[in-house]
Amino acid sequence: MEKPDITINAKEMFGISFDMEVPAFSSRSQYSPDIDSNYHFNEEVTLSILAGFKHNRRVMIQGYHGTGKSTHIEQIAARLNWPCIRINLDGNVSRIDLVGKDSIILKEGKQVTEFADGIIPWSLKLPMAIVFDEYDSARPDVMFVIQRLLESEGKFTLMDKNTVLTPNPYFRIFATANTIGLGDSSGLYHGVQPINQGQMDRWNILVTLNYLSNEEEVKIISAKAKMIPIELIKQMVQMASLSREGFKAGDISTVMSPRTVISWAENYTIFNNIELSFKLSFLNKCDELEREIVAEYYQRCFGVEL
Repeated sequence: MEKPDITINAKEMFGISFDMEVPAFSSRSQYSPDIDSNYHFNEEVTLSILAGFKHNRRVMIQGYHGTGKSTHIEQIAARLNWPCIRINLDGNVSRIDLVGKDSIILKEGKQVTEFADGIIPWSLKLPMAIVFDEYDSARPDVMFVIQRLLESEGKFTLMDKNTVLTPNPYFRIFATANTIGLGDSSGLYHGVQPINQGQMDRWNILVTLNYLSNEEEVKIISAKAKMIPIELIKQMVQMASLSREGFKAGDISTVMSPRTVISWAENYTIFNNIELSFKLSFLNKCDELEREIVAEYYQRCFGVEL
């Protein structure tokens, strides 16, 4: 599919109050994410992402890990049938990975050197949403490769081939980050880098995604684990909430994301033992010196000492 051929009403599709017609594809491609029918959409974040898709805004989502920043983008792309790829900008991703490199190939029985596109030149030619995960952990050389893409016209100079690439009209850019580009003053995210403010200015929309309310999270967990009593799920979510407060306060270094709670619920359906499932899903991930604090949280919620 070369371009969007239908429109979707945002109010009807995502349950938000803002009425917006968003371009979409009538058929899926191999790069369209799978739909999670139980996914919960945050209104402000959803509206920001939809503006990115409709108006080609550069959207960055900031928030604690496990809040579902990348998944939020993917689930909107899934409902628009918009092709979408995620790139985790960890310390191993280099300029060559993004831009491309010369490689030796066989052509008509002879070895020849030919330039192989990296992920950016390849995706620029397509109707594609590219999501840069862990944006504030990227290496400086990688950040400067991305910077030109963030301009309004987003043209990309490919010096290795002496060409300037013009993006497909339906190429979109998103990013997720734990911080807002000023580095990590909390000590919670080691390895994040301050982002050049000239580059931060090129992001048109910055939105924050926080953890769900307990009520919303209970609904999601119960939808995924229907066989677990609702009162037990409420206790599990309360435990997760205490861990997040402890994480924010710096008391513990490991936090229970909604993803972890879902794993805990799924493991409970396997082992039929809430304490064993908790240990296997979360407690064993914690620093040994912090397990006493986590056990105290658990005792508060379940009235049982681990």
